[in-house]
Amino acid sequence: FVDLVEGFTYFKTNISQECPEYYVLVHGFSVPSYILDPVYYLLSEKSYCVVALDLYGRGFSENINKPYTDRLFAEQTLQLLDYLNIKTATFLGLSNGGRVISKIADIKPQAVNALIYIASSGFLEAEERDDKSVSQKEIDDLIGQYPSLIESQLSDFKYPEKYPDWITKYAELTKYKGFAKALLSTRNNHTSLDGIHKKINQSDIPIFTIWGESDEVVPYDTFKEKIEVIFSRRNEFFIDETGHLPHMENPEQFNKILLNIIEG
Repeated sequence: FVDLVEGFTYFKTNISQECPEYYVLVHGFSVPSYILDPVYYLLSEKSYCVVALDLYGRGFSENINKPYTDRLFAEQTLQLLDYLNIKTATFLGLSNGGRVISKIADIKPQAVNALIYIASSGFLEAEERDDKSVSQKEIDDLIGQYPSLIESQLSDFKYPEKYPDWITKYAELTKYKGFAKALLSTRNNHTSLDGIHKKINQSDIPIFTIWGESDEVVPYDTFKEKIEVIFSRRNEFFIDETGHLPHMENPEQFNKILLNIIEG
């Protein structure tokens, strides 16, 4: 754990000495860093230096009383890198983590060696709200919906029957005080990233997008035309027989693609 500007942050790393390159893993909307454990262990086994963290309001990191914005998460990640004395890194963002790594590139492009997006939700149309606050009624309503929220996690997979323990693990997360508010505040603070993505596209940062070919959480067809325009420079890959978590459902194909990206 480290106490950053806004609160305590849980992280894990395999760094034991200075590394030639660092890889930072940023998880998605609600499931914390363990969702990227397969990637963490893959890169560790290949002797790459990896950092993974729980964003505020998730997992073992602090539930803070602030708006949960993309900027908050981006600054949390950058502060952790400062603490670890890491100047530059390749950032890998899963789902909502794609929004976070885009914001990191917006705030501090000089810290970014490359961006790797896995099933990024940042290209979906954002419903921007005038009132971004979270009411007690919203919190109570979401807590009342926890059973269906827990069950809905299985829609991340093309073949959910292969992951019988997934929702049991997720159910543990719902016991943390402040979890519902963190999710609602994150959703309420979503804004369009189209401008940021255009800016990244005009930069010289290498960009890679990886998608599950049957992702129903972030359906590619809904933004296919937009991404062609605003992220035309990307290198794109589709993983067969997978939903929203391609690194879990088809690790053989995913790992090969990821290592090819990293090894250039």
